[in-house]
Amino acid sequence: MLNIFRKFFQFCGGENKKKFYISIAFGVLMALFEAMKIPAIVLMLDAAANHAITPGVIWQCAGICLGSVLAGAVVKYFSTILQCEAGYGTAADKRIEIAEHLRYLPMGYFNQNSMGYITSVTTNTMENLGDVATRVVMLTTQGVLTTLLIAVMLLFYDWRIGLVVLVGLALFFLVNGRMQHQSQKISPKKVAADSALVEKLLEYIQGITEVRAYSLTGPASRKLNDAIEENVRCNISLETAFIPYMGLQNFLTKMTGVVMTLLSIYFCLQGTMEPMVCIAMMVCAFQVYASLESAGNYSALLRTVDTSVDKAQEILDLPPMDIDGQNITPTAMDIDVENIVFSYHRRKIIDGISVHIPAGTTTAIVGPSGGGKTTLCHLIARFWDVDQGVVKLGGRDVREYSMDSLMENFSFVFQNVYLFQDTVANNIRFGQEDAPMAQVIAAAKRARCHDFIQRLPQGYDTVIGEGGASLSGGEKQRISIARAMMKDAPVIILDEATANVDPENEQELVAAIEALTREKTILMIAHRLKTVRNADKILVVDHGKIVQEGRHQELMAQEGIYRRFVNARSLAAGWKLSGNAAGAAE
Repeated sequence: MLNIFRKFFQFCGGENKKKFYISIAFGVLMALFEAMKIPAIVLMLDAAANHAITPGVIWQCAGICLGSVLAGAVVKYFSTILQCEAGYGTAADKRIEIAEHLRYLPMGYFNQNSMGYITSVTTNTMENLGDVATRVVMLTTQGVLTTLLIAVMLLFYDWRIGLVVLVGLALFFLVNGRMQHQSQKISPKKVAADSALVEKLLEYIQGITEVRAYSLTGPASRKLNDAIEENVRCNISLETAFIPYMGLQNFLTKMTGVVMTLLSIYFCLQGTMEPMVCIAMMVCAFQVYASLESAGNYSALLRTVDTSVDKAQEILDLPPMDIDGQNITPTAMDIDVENIVFSYHRRKIIDGISVHIPAGTTTAIVGPSGGGKTTLCHLIARFWDVDQGVVKLGGRDVREYSMDSLMENFSFVFQNVYLFQDTVANNIRFGQEDAPMAQVIAAAKRARCHDFIQRLPQGYDTVIGEGGASLSGGEKQRISIARAMMKDAPVIILDEATANVDPENEQELVAAIEALTREKTILMIAHRLKTVRNADKILVVDHGKIVQEGRHQELMAQEGIYRRFVNARSLAAGWKLSGNAAGAAE
């Protein structure tokens, strides 16, 4: 139990840990004020036994009781405020810390771990720590402290009864330790079931179109149903496993109170305890463990707290890329790739690529699917670090840059654009929250998206759905291009930006890309002939190697992948359905 407390407070860190410690100190005061009722009871009983009840004695006892209640209420108020601030503050700080940490992890981490797992850690796990953990830790510590203080106070009145209380405490913690051991085996399964449920639910919602198209509802959506059922089983198992231990804990505390009462009566009859002290002990027998019983029941969740801390810390302990380079502003935008090698999961993706990309030129990268095109661009932008060789920007190894200063030089337009559930204006000014509206509109006009934005219900203040679900593919792409224009980085990477765009939007999108890439260093991954034939250099990448390099006309004069690629595209573009075929189709 102590190890869990230590780990939890260490995880909270800084100001939040300090607030928890102050709250515990307040808990000691609350325990002290709770224990102050015992002297008041003894004082009144003693006065009654000696027929010495006077207004002064009454006021004295009432003052002690009233003072302890009022002081306890004030202390509890501040203690609760500190607990809430520290608990929810820890959850908020750790969510931000995890988000910042994720920014600097190699992209391979996100390929190995589903979004469901990350979502679970930042939602369920942080919720456990911010809400459940706060109450569990504080109720447990305060329950134990209150019982110990009352036990110490009872030792001063009669050491024999005090020892009985301590023996009861020892038996209580013995049972509680067994419950913690059982919890240690079950809690990881519960946390894993919670993560699996979030993962499957997220997957189900993201694929809701396919779910409806293929009627994957009810028993057919087996994976989601299985995750729900497993979550139910784990929660029931957790509760049923703890019930016997909780019952035994409560039985022991009640029986200890009975033993205290019987011994107090026995000692009184033997003449070794004053009658009034005996009555006081009998009263205390059923109060001493009241806080401990509640603490014992909640302590069953300590292992869940422990597992939650471990899950969050597991992400924070992942080694980030070396981002502590220099804040470099390159004087030139030449890109040099020198004999780089990169493997993923022991599979070599890039195998000895070297290329020089002069500043202000356009380089198109083509080749078969899975050949390494996207990986090459990601290595240039340092989404991963190369295993061998070096990538240079402006003559400096990209690993010499701090990550933030390196990213200032790159803008990206991906095939699959992600827009946030926010206003159109905020999506365009993403990363530049203070950018004036005039600048946002100017970027939108250059990206050819001002007109359709004006047609939206609230124009630039229209809140678009998560992921841009309320916009077409071409509209999302153009907003993404406007965002890149706002950044105005000298190097632009286009990853098949026009691959999934309908013909109606393509002309506008191509015009937007031309406006974005003017006087920039361009790297484009593309399958469409019209987007690559005017490039200054075309790289054909296959099996992690550059197998061809040159301009369009040069590569067309060679036998190889590029000419086959162009011929296949030309044949597809020239193909049309004949009248007879059309009639037969009808």
